[in-house]
Amino acid sequence: MTMQCVFYCSLQKSFIIKHCYSLTATATTTPWTAPVIFYPFGAVAGDTEILENGGDTSYLVVFSTPFTYFGRTYNITYVNNNGLLTFSQAIPETDPYPFPAYGDEDYIAPLLTDLDDLGIGIYSYQEYTSGSVLTRATQDINQYFPGRDFTASWVFVATWDYVLTWDMNVFNQHSGPAITVQAVLISDGFFSFILIHYGDCAAIPTAVGAGYDTINSTDYYQIHYDPNGGYSIPILKNTTNVGVPGRWAFLVNNGPESVIGVQMKLQSFSDLTQSGNIDAVLQKIKQELINHGVSSNFELKLRKVKKT
Repeated sequence: MTMQCVFYCSLQKSFIIKHCYSLTATATTTPWTAPVIFYPFGAVAGDTEILENGGDTSYLVVFSTPFTYFGRTYNITYVNNNGLLTFSQAIPETDPYPFPAYGDEDYIAPLLTDLDDLGIGIYSYQEYTSGSVLTRATQDINQYFPGRDFTASWVFVATWDYVLTWDMNVFNQHSGPAITVQAVLISDGFFSFILIHYGDCAAIPTAVGAGYDTINSTDYYQIHYDPNGGYSIPILKNTTNVGVPGRWAFLVNNGPESVIGVQMKLQSFSDLTQSGNIDAVLQKIKQELINHGVSSNFELKLRKVKKT
């Protein structure tokens, strides 16, 4: 409230004029924005969104393009409310467990925990077959897996954005402690990759797990696991395996064993009957595969040599 008094006086009369003004204080707030490493998500990106408010839900998505995950090809995925992508069944409620789990399910877990018990959230997804998101995915994969001319033809983005509150106003303003994570599936029809992104991850009392696992755990990677509570997950936005805080990148298309056929011209058949020569050839083949984007963490063994 602001008040002003003005006094007027003449020989005959005196006046007092009072002016009162009502002022309303307005607070300015900065709109919340996701970390720059995140791919576009939410309503502004045109995602399909599912509002989660204390239930156990999943959403079945049918891919327009098959996705190969460690030797198995999938046409669908289940986006589960608890920070989990599965490929054969919905699993909206499960306790986190350490990897390897030696289970019967392939899954990707940016952050597996009871998100629905912690507050209000939206989990969303979108599939891309053209546009700037494919361009961005192409650049990212070529940066982290150099040596081949990778061009993304398909991208699937799933995001979990939760605020630890039951107040819709706090949720809408994103003004409380929050957990925001994302999984990005990328393919060119032959090679498959995943990116996992971490934004702010508030400390929580429930068990947490993060990474990926496969049927019988033939392939797995554990980013984080804590059965006693996610009190340390705020550090996730600073973790990485590619030098970019909050981002993890993996090549996921191959199974535990692949058969490779190679045709070569040799001076004599005896060139491949000597172990030293065989080892040299295998090393050259391995290097060529690495140059084309395969992780260096594999071993080549000779099965047989056939003369044609």
